[in-house]
Amino acid sequence: MMDRIRVEGLVVHGHHGVHVEETRLGQKFVVDITCDLGAPGGAGADAYDQTVCYGRLCDIAKEVSDAGPYKIIETFSQKIADQVLADFPSVAEVLVRIAKPSAPIAAVLDTVAVETTRKRQRAFALSLGSNMGDKATNLTLAMTLLGLDDEVQIETRSRHYRTKPWGKEDQDWFMNACVVGRTSLSPEALLKLCKETELKIGRVPGERWGPRLIDIDILTLGNLSVETLEMVLPHPEMLNRVFVLKPLAEIAPELEIAGVPVTAHLARLEGTVGEEEAMVAVED
Repeated sequence: MMDRIRVEGLVVHGHHGVHVEETRLGQKFVVDITCDLGAPGGAGADAYDQTVCYGRLCDIAKEVSDAGPYKIIETFSQKIADQVLADFPSVAEVLVRIAKPSAPIAAVLDTVAVETTRKRQRAFALSLGSNMGDKATNLTLAMTLLGLDDEVQIETRSRHYRTKPWGKEDQDWFMNACVVGRTSLSPEALLKLCKETELKIGRVPGERWGPRLIDIDILTLGNLSVETLEMVLPHPEMLNRVFVLKPLAEIAPELEIAGVPVTAHLARLEGTVGEEEAMVAVED
């Protein structure tokens, strides 16, 4: 479920085109902008700061047009889309359509137009763990499957860490790792991808904190704060788990959680747990 906000039929005058007459005289362009919010937006809370200002969308189109001229309207359209994403963090995807009713071509037609779609990319961090079967292979396979999704780019993987069981101690040791990257998926879509990946590898439902073939948790997704029945972001337990913070600090030491770098959270936690529990052996 998401909200969609539109401005349609906005007329701006611009000097865009490849012909001398177009750049000298200018002509009419008709702009449509459609913004998809990554959540229900501010409707439920009646919150203006969580939605998109129609007037600002109109201003963006005019400002981008005035900053021209552009030889092709694809550039005009792309610059509008990029500015919308820059101005409105709540927009997950924007579609810009620019029509050129007076295109100088020898044909009878209503208009020519281009459309540009841009999706917001957000940084993400995931934690992975396994304590059944070939643990290292399970982690590597999970990372590979996640990276096959067209809307997920895994940028850095941590080493694998051997970890004592957490929550339920009478089970085999775990192997843990973290990955960071970027995605245009919504929180709900990224969670679905993680769960589908677990199923592909062969995970079956089991007891909480019990043995599992693979476990994939979303730690952070940009600066989003999410609290639903299905998920909470940032992950509510990550700051209490050395086996999460250690690999995460390896690949994203400057990542801030609640305004504090991961390395500082790790140092605090390692200073409060026992020596044996604090030790995390790196698997070669």
